[in-house]
Amino acid sequence: MRMATALSVAVLAAGGIGHAVVTGLNTGITRVDPFKDMKNRPQAGHGMNVLVVGTDGRDRITPEEKEKYRLGGAPCHCTDTVMLVHISEDRDRASVVSLPRDSYAEMPEHTDLTSGEKHQAHPVKLNAAYAEGGPGLTVRTVESMTGVKIDHYLEVDFTSFMRTVDAVGGVQICTARPVKDPYTGLDLTAGTHDLDGGAALQYVRSRHIDGAADIGRMQRQQRFLAALVERISSGGVLFNPVRFREVATAMLSSVRADEDFGTDQLFALAKAMRGFTPASSEFVSVPIGDMSFPVEGIGSTVKWDAAKAQKLFQALREDRPLTPAKPASSSKAPEAVTVDVAPNTVRVQVYNGTQTDGLGRKVDDALRATGFDTTRTPMTAAGEGRARTLVEYDPRWDRSAKTLAAALPGAELKPVAGRGGTLRVTVGADYKGVRAVRAEEAGRAGPFEAVTGDRVVCP
Repeated sequence: MRMATALSVAVLAAGGIGHAVVTGLNTGITRVDPFKDMKNRPQAGHGMNVLVVGTDGRDRITPEEKEKYRLGGAPCHCTDTVMLVHISEDRDRASVVSLPRDSYAEMPEHTDLTSGEKHQAHPVKLNAAYAEGGPGLTVRTVESMTGVKIDHYLEVDFTSFMRTVDAVGGVQICTARPVKDPYTGLDLTAGTHDLDGGAALQYVRSRHIDGAADIGRMQRQQRFLAALVERISSGGVLFNPVRFREVATAMLSSVRADEDFGTDQLFALAKAMRGFTPASSEFVSVPIGDMSFPVEGIGSTVKWDAAKAQKLFQALREDRPLTPAKPASSSKAPEAVTVDVAPNTVRVQVYNGTQTDGLGRKVDDALRATGFDTTRTPMTAAGEGRARTLVEYDPRWDRSAKTLAAALPGAELKPVAGRGGTLRVTVGADYKGVRAVRAEEAGRAGPFEAVTGDRVVCP
């Protein structure tokens, strides 16, 4: 979210609103010095690296907000979210790398800010670095783990998060299936939702929706960030001075940042970041080797895949994109419908239920081109010609059936017990073509499974 803050101010400046509007915003930022007395730091690479952390901050919200958004309990004085944001040297790209808060980390030698006790290097979970040594130790730990030199530090808490979302008019989130987390109170039906600040906080904090836990939560945080960039860059905020000041004040009112991240840096970014959109951003989670790596005295941690992680951070240091280059196309591809189950996991047998010769082959080819796992042996259905396309499925594969039906607009769904994992499509006279579909996390590609922002915002 702080990345979106920086980008919004930068794009505003590029749009000609004026230095005077932006200059006063520095006064709302609380300053910290996370780089004090730091030695033996990594060599600087190309571009700019910003460490963005989300802190607990539940001690600064009202009792009503605590109850409504289920934020009970004592503040942990730790980081809920850790992101490493790389802005390319040409200012055409922002790469956002999510670091799991439970990552296995080797804490550098330090002095505990609370007790004053000196500690030797020891293993911890990543989010404990903030609890023991604040921003400075967090920066040192991340630099040690990644080999990436941090240029700037930005910190946000619950309050500024909710105020920012409300100030921009909310964000739009799409989900292919219902999502519900009894711990945060999140309860969304399948479809498109406009989330206010409180609902957005529930969305990015939820980790009990499915078995993906923190990995799923990081992907939702990435989707939210892309949606926020989209709302700021296209919602009229940047070119309306009054509206912008309201939004920027909300954004920066409770931010903590290093002393060198201010108006001059924002204007320098602005000169090169005209036209920045969600497609200019890319998102990835650090590659994981072991989701449940036990450590004595700490418990279960998330251990990175050392080889893949090293390649990822080397790409950042060398200022290389994390997503593969998109192939040139002379025509715009049709917008894909977001579905719950990836089409390549759905097995399909096609039957031609009409009198049109070759239609079964045509539909089989079209479904396969869209990503479905077809048998490649279409057959002819017995009986009279069928008017409406029919999808028959075993009730145990109901989610797969919905994905297939989304690709065949108007198709009838019919559960058939005992059909097994292969779905049957009987093509009817109403067939008008196959519609492109993609799973919520489709589009992640390349060696790091990164995705550009335009792939995770609502179509």
